[in-house]
Amino acid sequence: MSGTLSRKSADLSQADRRTRLTVLVALAANLVIAVAKAVGGVFAGSPALLSEAAHSVADSFNEVFLLAALRRSRRPPDARHPFGYGKERFFWSLLAAVGIFVMGGCFSFFQGVEALRDGAEEKFSGYVAGLVVLGVAFCAEGASLVRALHQARREDRGLRDPALRTVVAEDGTAVLGVVLAGVGIVLHMLTGQVVWEASASLAIGALLVYVAYRLGADARDRLIGEAADPELSETIRARLAEEPEIDSVEALFTMKLGLDSTLVAARVDLVPGLDSERVEEVLVRIKRSLSRTFDEVDQIFLDVTDRSAHEAQESPAATGERGGA
Repeated sequence: MSGTLSRKSADLSQADRRTRLTVLVALAANLVIAVAKAVGGVFAGSPALLSEAAHSVADSFNEVFLLAALRRSRRPPDARHPFGYGKERFFWSLLAAVGIFVMGGCFSFFQGVEALRDGAEEKFSGYVAGLVVLGVAFCAEGASLVRALHQARREDRGLRDPALRTVVAEDGTAVLGVVLAGVGIVLHMLTGQVVWEASASLAIGALLVYVAYRLGADARDRLIGEAADPELSETIRARLAEEPEIDSVEALFTMKLGLDSTLVAARVDLVPGLDSERVEEVLVRIKRSLSRTFDEVDQIFLDVTDRSAHEAQESPAATGERGGA
């Protein structure tokens, strides 16, 4: 049992190291790109490019949040947090979503509205500088996205990891945002109408707000106590029902405590005729069996219901429906 837990812990640590490297790659790319976009945006006077710079700055802050999530979520349980710190991962992911919304989405909307209101004039050299910066950004963001997707395919937990999912969402949004900004700049250059570039900024803002909402909603569900996947819950219920000492499973409750940690609480009715010592042995054996069968289930609570004598006589085991005593 201890050997299995050690192997599981080692596998999770190795997966976290790979995720941390992926986040660091994304952070380095975003920092370089943010500076390039900001300088290019100021030089070219491009609202779309400045919106993309704000997007990259937001992503850089978010990567710092994700690094904090990876470090803090693996702290062992203590007296104040007996179930561990697994939900730290979801808390910092929620902050990352807020960062995308405020620093990325809102600033992009602001830039788009300002461009529509005041207009913007660019020289040909400004257009060229903007497109060169966007080309570099597309390559860097694309490389980071490819790495994140490759890791997601390699790992069993895949995009269930909020840190990895956030990186994929950010990089995917960044690649699409670069394309939108590039289209806006090209159309502005060809038509002389700033409305194209302003529209690109507004589109980037709408995209960021949508991504922030989806990431935030997922983190919210996990933080307030999301149940395990229905398939896992049904499998656990079926496994409990198969135990010869369990007459019926009256209720089953599950909750995700972290990325690879799930709490299971079941209210079960045992077959008649078991003394207290036998009941204790049965419950211990069932808990160990569930722990061995389901790697992600590490907190198990079984509550034995008290039935009246009349109810006990009508139970499936007593009536012979389940082959009981």
